This record gives sequence, structure tokens and C-alpha cells, in this order.
Amino acid sequence: MKKITLFLILLTLSLKGMAQTGTNIFGKDPIIHLENFQKQRVYFGYFLGFNSFDFKIDYKNVGQDIQVKKTTGFNVGVVADLKLHQYVNLRFEPGLYYTKRDLSFPGFTNQIDVLREVNSTYIHFPLLLKFSSLRTGNIRPYLLSGVSATLNLSSNSKSLDDNYEQKFRVKSWSANYELGFGIDIYSEYFIFSPSIRGLFGLTDELIRDNDPNSPWTSNIDSIKNRAILINFTFH
Repeated sequence: MKKITLFLILLTLSLKGMAQTGTNIFGKDPIIHLENFQKQRVYFGYFLGFNSFDFKIDYKNVGQDIQVKKTTGFNVGVVADLKLHQYVNLRFEPGLYYTKRDLSFPGFTNQIDVLREVNSTYIHFPLLLKFSSLRTGNIRPYLLSGVSATLNLSSNSKSLDDNYEQKFRVKSWSANYELGFGIDIYSEYFIFSPSIRGLFGLTDELIRDNDPNSPWTSNIDSIKNRAILINFTFH
């Protein structure tokens, strides 16, 4: 909720800044900016943003949950957009996503056994469909939906050590689906496009410990990514 509130504040400040610089967006008779931009077949851009990654953990047996402490990470990447229809575009948004999560395992008294820091550097490959509404003045809301593949450069997947040596391991590749919404805001020289979307993991990422009775991983049925992604895109 805090992330969404911050996103709305930033969006409000951006709109206020545009109004102060003479970009009439919501006026009765706005000056139409970049009128022919949406007619382009292909266009490119870049994005900056932040994220909040979590884990969805399913268990084999009922017991104490593993606690996940989330932090705010950052995103940066590029956008390639292909027009399929007047209101439908295909988007490819490869980017670098950094995040950190702390896992607290129940049943231990020693802090070195309880805490596992999971630092993740993702190369993210989403392929999305963008469904835009009719443009009104200098704004155009849209919905996003699609799938993505993620390469975790910090997965420890090749490590022979496991939680007995304080190594929490996950797989290098994961698959996800994504849903979100945003708004294209047309200024005089560029399009500013804030968006927010949810990422939901489809595949189990956990690499189990070598000991099948491991107190860390034996009761885990699956661990999947989930996240809130907020991006500010410029075309």
C-alpha cells in the first residue's frame, strides 16, 4: 500500500509540473501534443522505477510459516513497442531489477540458522500486450497483460553448499505472468508513461538442501516470486 501511495504522489507531482510548464492536459481545449505519434508502427523508449518482491511459499504440512521481510528495489531498462492494432500494441521490456528479501525460518534458536538474506539481481524479459483506450486530449490510459522469463544472476544455483553452510539456493530461471495498468501522458516533446503491475510466479524456484530432511527446505512444497513493479517510461 505504501508503494502505491508513493506512486500516486509521484504521478500527481509530475502532472502538476507539466501544468506549471504549460502542458495543458486536462483543460477544456488542450493543445494536442505529438498527434501522430501513435500512428508509428514501431517505437522505442526506456524506463526507470522501483519494485517490491515477495515470495509465495506453499508448504507440505501445516506448521509455522517462514517470515519474508521485503525491501524496495530499483528497475532500469528499455522498451520496444510494435503496433498491432489501433488499440493493441506488443511490448518487449527487458530490464535489470535489483531486490532483497530476508527469510526468517522458525524452529531455530541460533540467529545464524534463522536468517537467510536473499539478494537478487534479475535480468527480466517480459512480453506484454498493451490495450489502450481512446486518446482523450493528451492522456491515454491502458492495460497490460503478458508473460515473462527472469534470469537470476544471484541464484547460487551452482553452489554445492546449502543451508547447512548458510547458502539459500534458488533456480536461475523462472517464468511469470503479469497484469497491470498505466497512462500515457503526451507532453510537447515526449510521452511520459507511469505504470504499475503485479508479477506472479508460475514455477517453483527453490533448490532443496542435499539432506531430504533439512529443517529449512523439507517442508516447502514450492517457492514462487510475486512482486509489485512500478515503472516510469519515457518515449
